[in-house]
Amino acid sequence: MMSNYQTYTSNVHQSHSNHLCQESTSLNYQPSYPSIPSLTSQAYHQHHHHPTTHHLCIATVKGDTSYTASIALAGKFFYTGSSDKEIRLWSRDTLTSELDNENLIEYKVTAGNGAVKYLVVLADKLISAHQDHKIRVWKIDSREEDNNKFSLLATLPTLSDRALKLLNPKNQVKIRRHKKCTWVHHVDAVSALALSSDDSLLYSVSWDRTLKIWRTTDFKCLESVGNAHDDAINALALSNDGDVYTGSADKTIKVWRKNSGETKHSLISTLDKHKSGVNALALSVDGSVLYSGACDRSILVWEKDNVGNMVALGALRGHTKSVLCLTVVSDLVCSGSADKTVRIWRGVDRCYSCLAVLEGHNGPIKCLTAGSDGYNPSDATSMYFIYSGSLDCDIKVWQIFVPLF
Repeated sequence: MMSNYQTYTSNVHQSHSNHLCQESTSLNYQPSYPSIPSLTSQAYHQHHHHPTTHHLCIATVKGDTSYTASIALAGKFFYTGSSDKEIRLWSRDTLTSELDNENLIEYKVTAGNGAVKYLVVLADKLISAHQDHKIRVWKIDSREEDNNKFSLLATLPTLSDRALKLLNPKNQVKIRRHKKCTWVHHVDAVSALALSSDDSLLYSVSWDRTLKIWRTTDFKCLESVGNAHDDAINALALSNDGDVYTGSADKTIKVWRKNSGETKHSLISTLDKHKSGVNALALSVDGSVLYSGACDRSILVWEKDNVGNMVALGALRGHTKSVLCLTVVSDLVCSGSADKTVRIWRGVDRCYSCLAVLEGHNGPIKCLTAGSDGYNPSDATSMYFIYSGSLDCDIKVWQIFVPLF
């Protein structure tokens, strides 16, 4: 009989194998769930006039041999993490037409091994999640004359955190037959990060199937939810009310909550309407609607019912291959797919329309972020910028003009 430890090790290896397969062939897809109704009703569109949404690609940053695995916006800059362990700082002001990336990069630094899988900005700090199982915290220096714009503040788990945990054998977990480490360690690629609404906590998820919570004042690991899923965790979203959503290659989304007076997060519910691995999660601005994208080509839309349970309202369909990334800006949902397109969606009274399909990449869309550039009263439109990174190694910047309904 296989021991519990052997079972765990086997599952971790299978999880990692599954996700590596997903990285290269989640580009393939499964049929979408037939019992979930479509929220993009043709009848609705026929009886409701939608003003035209205009879009154009204002810049293509030409890549080389590495693709962009993560993007984050912050003021007049944006940050990218590549598949070859580089973090790059770019100026948004210089993005015009087709450009060689070396002429645009303000600064770059190499860290760890493998891909930089996720980036978040915390005040004057940039936090990066890496394929080498680490989370790194960088100090951003905004002084124009300073050429060293990134300085490494910490690598998580920190040395002091590891040392304190080593003193107590109860903090040790077995990760291989002859190897142990403390529970503060991720033991596989860190796939996503999220900050609490007050920026006091950092959440991380990993292909090792764990969810961890870190305090941002000293980056001490406060909690680790082990075996949170049955397979690699790919996605993370955090609502303003503190609910935590994790999406996994095991086809489920799990909802976690730390109730008043409790010290640990507990599982509230498991959402299992997807038929294949969940790749991406995003929340509406007010946190009331959850969007999930998967290899089944669909984006499911979830809302809380009267008793607080998440219910699938329906699906946004249109992509012809796996949905790999999602981002929300204002009332727009942006989705990137292995079909090489970005789709822009907006919902009115729970009925969604696809406002635009952005075409131009020559490979699957790996990551997305978006920002608003304000409202133009002269033509009653809102303007947005969408940043997309693709396996074709290019980054494209799109300008979207969305009329008000």
